[in-house]
Amino acid sequence: MRKQSYLICILFILITILSSCAFQAKQPTSIELLSTIEDAFIDIAAKSKPAIVGIFVRHSNRDLNRLGSGFFFREDGYIITNDHIVHGGQRYEVKLLDGSIIDAKLVGTDIITDVAILKVDSEKKFPTLALADSEKVRVGQFAIAIGNPFRLDYTVTTGIVSGKSRDIFGGMPIIRYQNFIQTDAWINTGSSGGPLLNIYGEVIGINALIRKVEDTPLPVRAGAGFAIPSNLASAIGDQLIANGKIIRGYLGISILEVAQGISVERVQLGTPADKAGLQWRDIIYEYNGKKVKNKLQFQMLIADSTVGKESVIKVIRRGQKRTLRATIVEIPPEMVGLPYEDNSVSWNTLGLAVRQLEKGDAQRYTYLTDEDRGVIVKRVKVDAPGFYAKIPRGALITAINGEQVSDVQTLEALLQRHKELKELMFDIKSSHGEEKLTVHLQK
Repeated sequence: MRKQSYLICILFILITILSSCAFQAKQPTSIELLSTIEDAFIDIAAKSKPAIVGIFVRHSNRDLNRLGSGFFFREDGYIITNDHIVHGGQRYEVKLLDGSIIDAKLVGTDIITDVAILKVDSEKKFPTLALADSEKVRVGQFAIAIGNPFRLDYTVTTGIVSGKSRDIFGGMPIIRYQNFIQTDAWINTGSSGGPLLNIYGEVIGINALIRKVEDTPLPVRAGAGFAIPSNLASAIGDQLIANGKIIRGYLGISILEVAQGISVERVQLGTPADKAGLQWRDIIYEYNGKKVKNKLQFQMLIADSTVGKESVIKVIRRGQKRTLRATIVEIPPEMVGLPYEDNSVSWNTLGLAVRQLEKGDAQRYTYLTDEDRGVIVKRVKVDAPGFYAKIPRGALITAINGEQVSDVQTLEALLQRHKELKELMFDIKSSHGEEKLTVHLQK
């Protein structure tokens, strides 16, 4: 019996050894492993290229023409790219993988996130790239960048995700989101707008920037490229397609970072901050229940606030805590780097720039409904009749001297008709409710 048990043990050991040898024999060699990885990169590039486009932006000044990249993220022809590529262009062309060049139109752009949307009109369906959940991106994972640097179409570079939530701007004249994915995959001029992919061929980011080495006049290769996270790009893209633009909030103060939060350095006259009672040297430590950590975070909290909604601001004033309430308005165009030009009758006579009611306004302006008709005041010129009448930015003008205002053309026609009058009665709707305001015309 003991001998039988011994034989069984020997047999078990032999089977184990043979199984182990067989398992080891099936293990791939180093070259086979590298070949598998190589094939994976080749497959990703081949499958992704049909959805990626080169972008050529034409300006009236030939010296300002720009090249960039982008990709279809909707099969009905919507292309996502960077704002800094398309900004200020007069004509847009995209180059497809087969070499054909077709016209595109600009749907919308957002300088704060550096995201823009182009649209190609066609009955055919375009190949697309799927967007990954950028929250799940991990530092150290593979990254593949595809774009058109230096007119070298469909250049593929590989690397890893080097970091997340990167803040690389300093002293920018405009507000910018700071949540970049960093990669050492090669990105260069012309690569902007192209996708940064994972090993599944999904977009984890939109290539946007490269690091600028100190003491050099131009951005140069320094082992660090930066991409806009796909979650942010997708959310902005969807809003641009739905509304044509992103409506952002504005408070109206200049600020500095201090240990306790944000110090108010200047309050602009007539702004929500002024009306809320914010004062010089107030220290803002909480905004709508969120602790204020730094200048950029606070700016983004304001920018993302709903226009027309009351925000709760907690401050420290001369050692005492106070709670203030401000009704946020729409940010002026120059605050997001947009030039302002207007030669309309309303601007020249009233100092009011207006626009049509747009899809989505009722969702952003809490005092509006889908049934409202009129024009939105998008800008108020200081020291002009509209300014002195206290017509706020974001107000809806519904009538002048009792005559309904249905659109911008009607408003302009009414102003022309009444240009000899000394004053006009405006019916408006704003965060203050419905009001009648008298505008005294300058003669």
